[in-house]
Amino acid sequence: MTFRVRGAYLESCNCDAVCPCRMIGGVPGGRSTYGTCFGLLTWRIDEGHIEDVDVAGLSVALVFDYDDDEPDSPWTLTLHVDERGTAEQRGALAALFLGGLGGPHTSKLPWIRKQRHLVAVEASRINVTLGRVKVGDEIRLEASRAVPVDEPVACGIPGYDRPGRELYADELRFSDGLVLTGNCAYASDFDYVSA
Repeated sequence: MTFRVRGAYLESCNCDAVCPCRMIGGVPGGRSTYGTCFGLLTWRIDEGHIEDVDVAGLSVALVFDYDDDEPDSPWTLTLHVDERGTAEQRGALAALFLGGLGGPHTSKLPWIRKQRHLVAVEASRINVTLGRVKVGDEIRLEASRAVPVDEPVACGIPGYDRPGRELYADELRFSDGLVLTGNCAYASDFDYVSA
């Protein structure tokens, strides 16, 4: 299956900044700060297609958690696909972001290559702008303050070949009412292409 999606990526989790899973100055990261990681990953697709389905202008968000000490560290996740998309577009996005579709990078994403527990796939209103994300009425992320880092910082989800900016989260709010501030966040671009 052929695809190419590219655009802006923004994430935040409960780890301290700089998130210990990041690659810093070419040195791979390791365990999460507290052994249990939970957060929000988001993609705004500026240009993209999955087979012949145009997905440009849509967004995807993934709410997740995992435990470093659980065997194989399986991810528990809920995937939110942009409600503005048609059923066909939402289905194509879910297939890519949950299955990888054989892409050399997407197939290696941790929730695709590891065991996982999929809670739900939800059609949600998603708004991704510079440093801000809103998913539905309750999930929010805002990150505006850069973390001073002397070496290049990269994250495996958009790709280690794509350096980004480590940030402090001004607010990371979940649907259960939990709010974090001052934890890590990360902004980059992404470009996922089929083999």
